[in-house]
Amino acid sequence: MRDTERLRHLHECARGKPSVSGVRAIVRFDRTVADLDRTEAFYRDHLGFVREGAPEPIPSAEAEALGVSGRCLRMRLGAQHVAFVQPDAPGAPYPAEADATDPVFQHLAIVVRDMAVASAGLSATPISRGGPQVLPPSTGGVIAYKFRDPDGHPLELIQFPGGTAARRWADAPGVFLGIDHSAITVSDLDQTIGFLTDILGLTLSDRSLNQGFKQARLDGLDNPVVDVVAVAPPDPAPHVELLHYRQPARSNPLKVYGPADLASTRFVFSGDDPTAIAKTLRGAGYAPRLSFDGSACFVAGPDGHGFLILRRG
Repeated sequence: MRDTERLRHLHECARGKPSVSGVRAIVRFDRTVADLDRTEAFYRDHLGFVREGAPEPIPSAEAEALGVSGRCLRMRLGAQHVAFVQPDAPGAPYPAEADATDPVFQHLAIVVRDMAVASAGLSATPISRGGPQVLPPSTGGVIAYKFRDPDGHPLELIQFPGGTAARRWADAPGVFLGIDHSAITVSDLDQTIGFLTDILGLTLSDRSLNQGFKQARLDGLDNPVVDVVAVAPPDPAPHVELLHYRQPARSNPLKVYGPADLASTRFVFSGDDPTAIAKTLRGAGYAPRLSFDGSACFVAGPDGHGFLILRRG
């Protein structure tokens, strides 16, 4: 089945199955880090993030669902939010050998108005080879650049030259506009699509097959061929992006990282009823953790990616 036909088929399947999850939107991203002061300085000085209050203990319901105690620093870029979590008992560091084919690789895609200006003063470890890359027309001709934060977490700067995506960000002020999506590398594309659509109630919105020397330079890989699939909640900004590398093969065995590990980044959704979502997850063979008051539910997805669902409001 061709990619366009397969995407249409998956759309129809998703529409034919009623969503019982009540997941509404990605309200923020969580990223576990080693040092909140160092993290704040990097995201503030290089990427335009703004602090939202002083660091504070992880809210009790979230800490219970995550199985982690510690402090968190909330920061904002435009209308999107990230909570940086420093656990009291840090786990595994980010694996230095992990590249874009490893499921631990989860980047936040930061939209910029001018790539040359945004990347000019960036002091960070690069992932991309040769600086920002202008990708082929099949991708929309976006300009993108990948690099790492001080803990090794991947990030992406992305500039949309035109079209719907560019119009979405047209009114955002400044050079760094907001977070468009978070991308996760997955080993089984269909399984992850099923998890996100059938269980969490998201919808497939776009798909492409990326390859060629520009993609290789962007990813820092040799001869990559990668499925790129966008999956969105009812409130579509920001959204989830799935990266499935047909080649090269993953060089390391799959290792699952938990919320206390410094290699962990999590999607944080709002939902109508985390308790009902936990029940659905258990019925599908997953092992969610629910807070005592039922307001927070955490689950590891098919490749161990973290999903935290908080009661809406």
